[in-house]
Amino acid sequence: MADTIFGRIIRKEIPARIEHEDDLCMAFHDVAPQAPIHVLVIPKKPIPSLAEAETGDEPLLGHLVFVATQLARKLGLADGYRLVVNCGRNGGQSVDHLHVHLLGGRALGWPPG
Repeated sequence: MADTIFGRIIRKEIPARIEHEDDLCMAFHDVAPQAPIHVLVIPKKPIPSLAEAETGDEPLLGHLVFVATQLARKLGLADGYRLVVNCGRNGGQSVDHLHVHLLGGRALGWPPG
């Protein structure tokens, strides 16, 4: 897998406004937010996309969702929030490193896209 901007953020080569970091993942504010609160939760393991997750990644994937829900609580999103995982170019994925978008702070329309 080619190195990505997220790999550089994990290695702290590029600064980010970090909300959470543990042994498995990092969460930071998106530099081009699509909602008042827009945080990305990324695994430290370089998984290019959700479609490329492998057997054995299930605990990590669950951890990403759990961290996102904890951040939603921490960031005051009691009125609701959305978790989004874009997969592939047609799915809107722009960085080849799996990431979960945590969006909130305003009413989010449906359907998206």
